[in-house]
Amino acid sequence: MEDSRDPDHREPEIEGSACEEPETLRLVHLLRAVTVEFGLRQADFAARNGMHPTDVRALICLLDAARAAEPATAGLLGARLGLNSAGTTAVIDRLERLGHVARIRDDHDRRRILLRVEPAAIRLGREFFGPLIDGVLQVLDSFDPTERETVRRFLTATHAVFTPKSRP
Repeated sequence: MEDSRDPDHREPEIEGSACEEPETLRLVHLLRAVTVEFGLRQADFAARNGMHPTDVRALICLLDAARAAEPATAGLLGARLGLNSAGTTAVIDRLERLGHVARIRDDHDRRRILLRVEPAAIRLGREFFGPLIDGVLQVLDSFDPTERETVRRFLTATHAVFTPKSRP
């Protein structure tokens, strides 16, 4: 069978195409692609486990707070997720019903309620995201310490650009 395509046909050049794009802008687009893929993995995890994508973001916020030794309160969670108090309560209630989060009294201030991610939720997350994290760690292991420091500086500075100044 004969190929009916014109061998001299070329797709039109799109203004701002990759070959004309500055390297720095290509890096921005690559970072965007990574965040889109990560968001798709989060949505898949949420769907597989009967959660809303916001629930997954909430768990990430709570785990980040625990890692930073920050008291994880409903107020902190709502601020980080950009939710009002009713929306925040709905997320916490869903996560509590699913057994992923527990409300506990603060040992230092018994009036304050803290949020804790339950061990079963941590295991569930590790089962799903563990292979992805291991893959990223393998990539980072191929970088020398100076390269890893450059990546850290870039990601830290980029995170600061995207983080609202009033965020708790």
